[in-house]
Amino acid sequence: MRKKIVAGNWKMNLNKLEAQVLFRAIDASPKPENIELIIFPVSVHLGKLADVSSTIALGVQNFYPEEKGAFTGELSVTQAKDSGAEYALIGHSERRSIFGEDAELLRSKVDAAIEHGLVPVFCCGEPLELREIGEQDDYVKAQLIDSLFHLDKDQILKCIIAYEPVWAIGTGITATSDQAEEMHAAIRQWLEEKYGRAVADIVPILYGGSCNPSNAGELFACPNVDGGLIGGASLDAISFMTIAGSF
Repeated sequence: MRKKIVAGNWKMNLNKLEAQVLFRAIDASPKPENIELIIFPVSVHLGKLADVSSTIALGVQNFYPEEKGAFTGELSVTQAKDSGAEYALIGHSERRSIFGEDAELLRSKVDAAIEHGLVPVFCCGEPLELREIGEQDDYVKAQLIDSLFHLDKDQILKCIIAYEPVWAIGTGITATSDQAEEMHAAIRQWLEEKYGRAVADIVPILYGGSCNPSNAGELFACPNVDGGLIGGASLDAISFMTIAGSF
């Protein structure tokens, strides 16, 4: 059985008090059985949230793939781990498009996360113009090959993949369940081609892109959708936990 995961990406939102209140509200909510909950807060809040007695895992939205050095403004991979992070987002479309992170840098982040015991949550997804001309499969496959599929079998089993169609992130537009399942099934097929069926059956693949309480149930019912990477809806405890209960 693949792990079921619901992760909240808070992006650049919430001050310290707001983050604590929301985190405690999520932590105090009844939790569905056999669902892994992960929160990706702003990194400066990690240590404070990690001090809360909780069954909710924490992750970083970004880090630099070095242990230390002259990289002003960056969070090192070891500092992320030391602050209480267990997971790390890598390759989110906002990091690619706004900050220019390329395949080589993302590959080095994947390697650093694996080396230092962080679980990579590797994001992939196509822009609207490629979806419209039917080239989404080639684009997403290339993202995986360039930055993730260099790992060996043992390493890939430590990873999570998140499919986030760029045209659905923060737009209110959601991929249909058929579109989501089609891409998730393709990703699992590429995993099987590279690593074998046993590995492909274990690696979780999450859907992200305007997932909310009204559509989560339909998306999570897809055979190859193992949960969600939730943006805006994760900023409300009731919405987030409703999504988590949608399996």
